[in-house]
Amino acid sequence: MNPQRKVLVVDDEANILKTLTIGLEAAGFSVDGFLNPCDALDHVENGKYDIAFIDLMMQPIDGMQVLKEIRTKSPLTTSVMITAHGSIDSAVEAMKSGAFDFLQKPFDLKELQVFATKVSEHHELQEEIVALRRQLAQRQPYEGIITRNPVMRQQLDLARQIADSQLTVLIEGESGTGKELVAQFIHSESGRKEKPFIIVNCAALSEHLLESELFGHVKGAFTGAIKDREGRFEIADGGTVFLDEIGEIPLGSQVKLLRFLQDREFERVGESGTRKVDVRLIAATNRKLSDSLREGSVREDLYYRLNQVRISLPPLRERPEDLLLLVQHFLKEFSPENIPQLAPEALKLFTAYSWPGNVREVKNVIERAVLLAKQGGIIEPAHLPPEILTQESGGKGLLSLEAVERQHIARVLQVVKDLDEAARVLEIDPATLWRKRKKYGISD
Repeated sequence: MNPQRKVLVVDDEANILKTLTIGLEAAGFSVDGFLNPCDALDHVENGKYDIAFIDLMMQPIDGMQVLKEIRTKSPLTTSVMITAHGSIDSAVEAMKSGAFDFLQKPFDLKELQVFATKVSEHHELQEEIVALRRQLAQRQPYEGIITRNPVMRQQLDLARQIADSQLTVLIEGESGTGKELVAQFIHSESGRKEKPFIIVNCAALSEHLLESELFGHVKGAFTGAIKDREGRFEIADGGTVFLDEIGEIPLGSQVKLLRFLQDREFERVGESGTRKVDVRLIAATNRKLSDSLREGSVREDLYYRLNQVRISLPPLRERPEDLLLLVQHFLKEFSPENIPQLAPEALKLFTAYSWPGNVREVKNVIERAVLLAKQGGIIEPAHLPPEILTQESGGKGLLSLEAVERQHIARVLQVVKDLDEAARVLEIDPATLWRKRKKYGISD
């Protein structure tokens, strides 16, 4: 927690104001307290206060009006409502209007300090998100690729250096790490950028279809060949061909691909005449091609031809500094007019998850969450897929304490008649149950 955090406290009860001020100052905050809400608003300036504690019931204006004014004058201030017991509905309404959370009276100093630390951590997170949005607003140094990871940047710098050469490039990386984007980046940084960039998924084609796709065929070459057809290498003449999942090419086709790499010559299927094109080849695989070489599924001579330059993309779990940057990028992509925010509980789940599907999985999860939260809404845990909500710890089949608590609360809510009965069964007060349902994204 930053000891320099500036806090505004507004409460027309002198004892409450004094208790809040003493407790927050003891926790390291700098506090300005006001009994009169109008006086408080006179001191609100954009960026002056990091956090505001606002009593809900005040005179001559109430806490909702104060919240509205603070949201207008200082939109980055994190606001918390102070409510009396039994005012949960009003607190919920305040949160819908932009308050981060509510503090229920009566409270003790320890509870206040723990709660204030949580609020400060949320505010720090929001500051980081604002900084990331500013960074995204600036021109990215690698067109279309979002990263500040030093290893990823090193690989992209290598890609830029060799972009204008004739060297064959092999891009290795797990599924979803952005191999196609890097291939496009190499093409766009080369002198071939005005020529075609052609993608071929080698894993999706049989040996017969792959050769026809790459080299073309003549009429009558096989059943269904009713006319001459250009292959991808001819279509891409002067440009770049990107062969995705190169390790899936059958051994028979590897011989013909090797010849093409050596001489840029080929024959269409069913034709004896040799054709020649000027094409740069970029290949990609989601596993190490050296493993395929050892297994005998890739020819040694082809391996070394493909491996003139190797670019290795780290998985997202090794790029933790990129996660929030990517999240903000996709939030803006899927809701550009009103960018949603992540609830702290949802963000905690995001950062704890290993993202086996890498950047592609982040994109899919954000697209789904934006749709479920409705544009501009708060993304809660309920808007995330089950694999993120129930992620296991350490891969040993053991659930975290929070996961166990979430499952138990959800089971209780399924069998009781209402929320009051659920609170009695769980032996917690209704306000605590409301908080936990919000935290875990559990609906009624």
